[in-house]
Amino acid sequence: MQVVFGIDVSKSTSTVCELIGQSKNEMTITNDRPGFTLLLKDLAAFSKQPQVIFEATGVYSRRLQAFLEDYGYSYVIINPLKAKKEMNLGLRRNKTDKTDAYHLALIQRLYHHPVNQLQSQAYKQLNSLSRFYDQLTSDLVIAKNRLHQALQSTFPEIENLFSTAKGLNYWKIISHYPHCELVRQTKENDIIKWLIQLKGIAKKHAQKTATKLKDLANKTYSVVSESSVEVEQVQYYAQRLINLNEQRKNLVSRMVKLAKSLPNHDLENLESIPGFAQTTAVRILAELGDIRRFSSPNKINAFIGIDPGRYQSGEMDASLSITKHGNALARKLLYRAIGQIDLASKTKPCHIADYYESKKLSSQTKGFKKIAIASIHKLIRTIYALIINDQPYDYNVATHNQKDFSRN
Repeated sequence: MQVVFGIDVSKSTSTVCELIGQSKNEMTITNDRPGFTLLLKDLAAFSKQPQVIFEATGVYSRRLQAFLEDYGYSYVIINPLKAKKEMNLGLRRNKTDKTDAYHLALIQRLYHHPVNQLQSQAYKQLNSLSRFYDQLTSDLVIAKNRLHQALQSTFPEIENLFSTAKGLNYWKIISHYPHCELVRQTKENDIIKWLIQLKGIAKKHAQKTATKLKDLANKTYSVVSESSVEVEQVQYYAQRLINLNEQRKNLVSRMVKLAKSLPNHDLENLESIPGFAQTTAVRILAELGDIRRFSSPNKINAFIGIDPGRYQSGEMDASLSITKHGNALARKLLYRAIGQIDLASKTKPCHIADYYESKKLSSQTKGFKKIAIASIHKLIRTIYALIINDQPYDYNVATHNQKDFSRN
């Protein structure tokens, strides 16, 4: 007899529906040791391991995952959007359908989703570090915007100090000179001496920067005095950006060290793809996890949500846009990677860039996103081949394999 446990996970409690044949039992457990002990008792009551399904609800479902893995129970973890769509398409709702837990159990019985493939702690830690990196990146954007707002009252012209991308030295200069009056009061030679202490700034560059800084300060008409709270705000956000930047660098170092401790040469093979910087390579590895657990590149497409959706109704069977049911962060990273590959192709040829450019030139109807998605499919096939075969990227080999694939 098929037994399915559908579990609707929320913040502090979970609703459990045991679907046994045509009968069902429902209960509510707390998401803690006593609650999981109660669930374990029900799971252990069956000689054959029941199927367990629940939605990926971020931090709330992680405790349930850890508990099931610790006690050796397989489970299906499903994207909430996918679960909702399957419930709408495959189930007939009625007033007696009380819980999402029951619906989850029903769709598992109907669609037979494969169980989640377990990964080593190293891959889980890599993923956690990648998510932390993404959070810090969001914090970085917020801090940049707030620094910009605060500078409008103290020294708005300083934003024109560097024409290229602003980074660590720019934030250090702002932290040291948060108000235009502080620059006016300082001798240019003293500014030069201070600037030379910054990493990457030679004497000639320091002289040029000091002169421009003085010129910008003299042009500025500030809203507030140098003793105002806005100056404190500028210094706070400049220092926060410095700290966030350092934290992100440390996270990348930890991810790289952890990735290099894994068997085979996955990180090195990903880094061999033209346009793949170390940060890009290690974060894609962290988000995709152990690629060997996928039986084909198409499984990875589904994992990140770039597989095409389908709608079936009677005799109608239509292909829709991509499902977006999978790992959104992995999807975003791979989308950006296509641009990096294309940019690098000017000096480092890549068959993915060749395809991307040819499609842009030949197609007047397809939008940028559709071409990028098609290119991501090629990139995933490439990543899969490099990892499975444990080999670095080779343009000639990739081009040859692509021709063989086209013939077949």
